[in-house]
Amino acid sequence: MRKTIIVLAILTLAAGAFVLRSEEGGQDWTHYVRIGAFGLKPNNAAEIVRRAQASGVFGIEVDNDIPGRYESFLDPDEKLLAIQTVAQRAHAAGNRAFVYIAGTECITANAEKSSHSLAKDHPDWLQRRITGEPAIFTSGAAFWIAKGDEDVWVSPYASEWRKTYMQRVRQIAATGIDGIYVDIPYWMTHFEGWENTWASFDDYTVGAFKKKTGLDARHDLKLGDLYDPNFRKWIMFRIDTMTNFIREIRDSARQVNPDVRVIPEIYPGIEEEAVRVGADVYQMYEVADAIAHEYEFGSGEHMASSRTQLDWFLYQVGMLSFRAFAQGKATWILNYSWDGDKGIYPRDAIKNLAMSELIAGANFWDAPGHSMAGSNDIATRTEIFQWIQRHEKTFYLPRTPMHPVGVYFSPASRDFDATDFLPSYRGLLVLLLQKHIEFQIVTPRTLVSFRGESLVLPSVSFLEGTEKAALRNFIETGGQLLITGADATDLGSSGQIKRFADCPGRAYLSALTENFAEATKHDPADFLASLARSSKLSIEGSAFLATNIGEVDGKPHVFIANFAGLVPRKVGVPTPELGVRIAIPATRKSTLRFLPFLGEVQTLSGTRDGDTLVFTLPKIERGAVAWIEDANQ
Repeated sequence: MRKTIIVLAILTLAAGAFVLRSEEGGQDWTHYVRIGAFGLKPNNAAEIVRRAQASGVFGIEVDNDIPGRYESFLDPDEKLLAIQTVAQRAHAAGNRAFVYIAGTECITANAEKSSHSLAKDHPDWLQRRITGEPAIFTSGAAFWIAKGDEDVWVSPYASEWRKTYMQRVRQIAATGIDGIYVDIPYWMTHFEGWENTWASFDDYTVGAFKKKTGLDARHDLKLGDLYDPNFRKWIMFRIDTMTNFIREIRDSARQVNPDVRVIPEIYPGIEEEAVRVGADVYQMYEVADAIAHEYEFGSGEHMASSRTQLDWFLYQVGMLSFRAFAQGKATWILNYSWDGDKGIYPRDAIKNLAMSELIAGANFWDAPGHSMAGSNDIATRTEIFQWIQRHEKTFYLPRTPMHPVGVYFSPASRDFDATDFLPSYRGLLVLLLQKHIEFQIVTPRTLVSFRGESLVLPSVSFLEGTEKAALRNFIETGGQLLITGADATDLGSSGQIKRFADCPGRAYLSALTENFAEATKHDPADFLASLARSSKLSIEGSAFLATNIGEVDGKPHVFIANFAGLVPRKVGVPTPELGVRIAIPATRKSTLRFLPFLGEVQTLSGTRDGDTLVFTLPKIERGAVAWIEDANQ
C-alpha cells in the first residue's frame, strides 16, 4: 500500500505543478481562497469537489486528521489515499485543497473499551500540570470529544511522538495536497481548570527548558508572576517552542513537496491568551505560509450577530494587526456569523462578517455554530464568494502605505504588560479608524523600514536594544515620536518627541466602552493635532465608519466598513451612510471608482473646490471601496 501511495504521489505532484500555475505578482493561491470545509472519507472526494465548485469555493478544506487520531497516527494508509484522491480531483477542477491535522492534541476512539490508547501506551508523552496530573480529557471537556473517547495533549518535546508526527507530515505532503492545516498547536491551558497551569511540566519539557536556560521549571519560577525574570523566560520558551514546532512541520513537508503550504489555525489574536497557550501569531507568521485565525470576538458565543459596534471596531483592529504581522502573507479568518439569534437573519449576519473581513484584506470563511464545515446560509455564502471572485484583486493585492501615522505593536509589552499596553494600542487604532486617518501598524520586524512622519508608542513598557536604536535613528532622521503612557525608550527631551503622561487611546477606549455614541463626539483634540502627516487625501464621514487607507496597484484606495445602527441580536442591517466625501488635490484630472459591497463598480466625477477635487460617494450600506484613477484609465 505505501509503495502505491508514493508512486501515485509523484505523478500527482508533477501534474499539479503543470496545471495550477495561477500565482500572480508573487502572491500564491493562499491569498485568494474562499474557503469551504468538508469531511473527507475514502469514497467522497468527487462529491466534495462538485459541491465546492457549485458554491464558489476556492480552497477546499478537508477534515482527515491523521496525527490527531491515534488509530491513523499508527496506520495512516487509508487516509493518505483519500487525501491524494481529493487533491487530484481538486486540481482537475482548477481548485486547491488543504487537509486538516491536529497539532498537539490526539484522540483515541472508544478508549474506555480498549486496552490500547495513546495515554495507556505512552503516558510519558503527555503534557502535565506542575503537580503532575496529565492532560487527559473525556467527552465533558469539549464538544468534539465523543463519549468513551480519550483526548490527550502531547508534549512537543516527546521525541518518539515528534519523530512519527513529522513522518506523517512528510507522507501527507507527498500526496500532492496543496496545504496542511495545523489545528491549535498549543500548550494545554484552555480547557476548564487548566487556564492558570502554565503547562507543561512533563519531564521532556522540563528537561528542554533546563538545557536552554539552566533553570528548573518546577522550582525556579514564580508561576504566574510577570515580574519574575525566570517566569518571563518560561513564557518566551513556551512561545518559541510552538513557533519552532510549526517551523519543523513546514520544513518536513517541503522536504518532499516544495510547493505545499503550512497554515496553522490559532484562536488567540493580539490578546494575552497568546501568551498562555504559547501560540503567538506575531511570531508564527515568520515560520508559516499563512495563518487561519479563529478570531472569536464579542459575547454570546462570540457570534458576529452578537457584536456591539465597539466589538466590530476592535475586530478591525485585530485583523489589521494580523495583516501587519503577516508582511505579505495571507490572513484567513475562520469565524462564526450566527447561532440562532431570532432578531437577525443569518444572511445579514454572514454579510456583515464577510464585509468586515474583506475591508481588512482577510480571506472569508464562515461556518455555522462552532463547526468548520457548512454554512448558515449556503445561498448567501455562494453569492458572496462569486462576488469576491469577480473583485478579488481589489481586496487581495498588496496594500502599500502612502502617508501613514505609525502605531507600534510591542510583542514584549503585550507578553508582560497586557493590561496596560492593549487598551492603549487598541484605543488609538479605533480612534484613527473613526477619524479616517491613514495608519500603519509597525512591529519590531518593520520598524527600521517605517517611512511615516509620526510614530506612536502606546504605553510601550518593554523595548529591546535594537528597538531603542531604531527609534533613536527615526527621530534623528526627522521623524516625530509620540509616547503615550509608559515610556521605555531611554530617550531624553527632544523637539521630535512628544509625551502624553495619560494615554489618550486608553481614555478613548474607556469612554467608548461606557457610551459608544457619546464618546465618538469627544475626541482627544490635542493628540490628534500633534500628529505630523502630509497626506493629500482626506475623508469626511461619521465615526460609525471604519476606514483603511493604502495604495493598491499604484492607486490610492479607501476601504470602508459601516457599523452604524447595528444592535447585538436585534439589528443586523446597518444604517446607510450618506454624504461621505473624499478630497484630493486638483492637480490633474481624476475620477473615482466606487465599489459597494456585493455591488458593481461605478465611476464618479469630482467637483472642484479651489485647489481641491471633492468626490461625494453614493450611500454606503454595509461597506465599499473607493479608489482614485486618472481620467484616461
